[in-house]
Amino acid sequence: MISTAVVAEEFEGEDMPVSQWAVLTIIDTNPEIDQSRLAGVVSIDKTNTGRLVDELEAKGLVERCVNEADRRVWKLRCTPLGRKLRKRLRPRALATQDRLLACLEPAERELFIDLMSRVVAANEKYARPGAGRRKPRSR
Repeated sequence: MISTAVVAEEFEGEDMPVSQWAVLTIIDTNPEIDQSRLAGVVSIDKTNTGRLVDELEAKGLVERCVNEADRRVWKLRCTPLGRKLRKRLRPRALATQDRLLACLEPAERELFIDLMSRVVAANEKYARPGAGRRKPRSR
């Protein structure tokens, strides 16, 4: 929550909510990702992911493309405008990380990130949308 608030503060006046930024970033770094996979990566349910993609598409930042292998699935990619916006805002987004971790010495930052990465990896099953509210589906 703190991280989200810091990024939101940094992006104030940009018409770029943090949730849209997260989706735009994943689409830009994973060209032609499909919407279901995107939902899993950002840990947002498919309905809200679809809404966020709709909003980004309306702004001209993202486009849906037909998946020739499965015409029911749309591939997503950033438009040139979306890439330009990401390029402009990315330094500010990265600066928020430095701002958040400024209270730690450089060695502490490295240790903190390593430890948090391990905690996340060990608890990945809880990163899915709705985790804790319902049991995971059996496969």
